[in-house]
Amino acid sequence: MLRADAYRRMRWKNGQGETAGIAVSPAEAPLETFDWRVSMARVEAGGPFSAFDGVDRTLTVLDGEGVRLSVGRAATVELTPESDPFRFRGDDPASAELVAGPITDLNVMTRRGRCTHHVWVACPGEAVAAVAGTILLFCRAAPITVRSGGHFATLGPRDTLVFENGADEIEWQGAAAARLLVVRIDVAG
Repeated sequence: MLRADAYRRMRWKNGQGETAGIAVSPAEAPLETFDWRVSMARVEAGGPFSAFDGVDRTLTVLDGEGVRLSVGRAATVELTPESDPFRFRGDDPASAELVAGPITDLNVMTRRGRCTHHVWVACPGEAVAAVAGTILLFCRAAPITVRSGGHFATLGPRDTLVFENGADEIEWQGAAAARLLVVRIDVAG
């Protein structure tokens, strides 16, 4: 269990803000050599994203009014806390414009050729099927209770539960306001 108040803080690669490192593999790997990385950031102003060559990224807005994201030559997309997670290539130039004030986002990155990832929002009470690989459960809001393989855990807002070597079916419960993001990371090839 990773508690939100214990996440490791560090400056963004471009120096324009701060991120809370949730989990990285290999452990303690720097930005240049990680296989995968999950972090959370408070974005106070618009501007360019850090470039991550050879990396696939998924961004999910957790709170705030939203962000308009421009990636490469694709049309600008507006992401809000109600939007699905948005996937893009870290190689492509990207920039953000805040809709109305700061946001907090969750960022998942995997190094192409080494790992792949998928991020989705689980509906309240929805079970997550048994899977291999690494699974991270990120509690967006309101406490939730997770059960898998006879084990129970309670996650508070922004806490993360990690299953390193796959998991049995995962069941979770919470109040109507509870929100869960599921991150699945698989070793490539």
